Amino acid sequence: MQGKVSPEPNAQVRVYVGIDTCKAWLDVYVHPIGLAFRVPNAREGLTELKRRLADLAVVLVVVEATGKLHREAQRNLTDSGYAVAVVNPLRSRLFAEALGQLAKTDTVDARMLALMGVMLEPKAKPPVPETVETVQELARGRDAFVRERTALINQLGEARTTFLKQQIRRQIRTIEAAIERLQKEVMRIVKADPGLARRYDILRSIKGVGIVTAVAILANFPEIGTCNAKQTAMLVGLAPIADDSGDRTGSRSIRGGRAGLRTGIYMAAVAAVKSNPALKAFYDRLVAAGKLPKVALTAVMRKLIVLANTLIRQDRLWQPKHTPARA
Repeated sequence: MQGKVSPEPNAQVRVYVGIDTCKAWLDVYVHPIGLAFRVPNAREGLTELKRRLADLAVVLVVVEATGKLHREAQRNLTDSGYAVAVVNPLRSRLFAEALGQLAKTDTVDARMLALMGVMLEPKAKPPVPETVETVQELARGRDAFVRERTALINQLGEARTTFLKQQIRRQIRTIEAAIERLQKEVMRIVKADPGLARRYDILRSIKGVGIVTAVAILANFPEIGTCNAKQTAMLVGLAPIADDSGDRTGSRSIRGGRAGLRTGIYMAAVAAVKSNPALKAFYDRLVAAGKLPKVALTAVMRKLIVLANTLIRQDRLWQPKHTPARA
């Protein structure tokens, strides 16, 4: 174990726990009693962690999102009755710097996460179902192969040697076969899960939303159907962010959010302004009012994901007679 152990804690003290995760270890800090220790990032380590927290009045456990390395801890602690909040690493780092904490060690990071729990009270959420995690991993793998294929196609366009072209084409065929197999596996998993299958059918009913976009939404927006319009736009990174100061009114812009989800929505919006009458009319009105095409398309993206969220919350398929949700 690492860190300084405080005197015997008072079980009546409400405590916040910060956990910094890596592949091998969980570094734990308990605020305000100052208890710091390390356990293996494995089942036996989580058993030890819960044993040491058992007599404490734990209000919230804050864990930094680290790919898939934090998932077992989140799932295990949630199943044991602890409220667990998973926070973005950039957000936690900016929080530490705002407090003047420039040093970065595992123990410092764990302490900052605990303080973040006290001061910002991030919302505790249950982990996504394991089936969704599988879809997420497969979808990310497919996206990586698509990017690799694009790079190879670009390389093929620059190649002049016949032998090199042959090798690049062979690699492209191999990657395309892998993309197809991954897509089939994702669809097999989605269709085998009633909840995912229903959401998929609802998404695909929206004119302009194809297979790839529907899967991107399922993988990157597991909360869909539980958020309001503003929360939905913020999660995707499509909410207009103000930039005002004094008498200056700056241009609104979008930033943040989930990049993989936003890419999928972009593809759907491009298709929707051609095939979805309501969204095409909305896009044309914005352009006619003087909006730049990219600004109008962003508004279509926002309207599209809000519509998808509304349909899934209401558990109904899209019908042309229904007016799309307001952005």
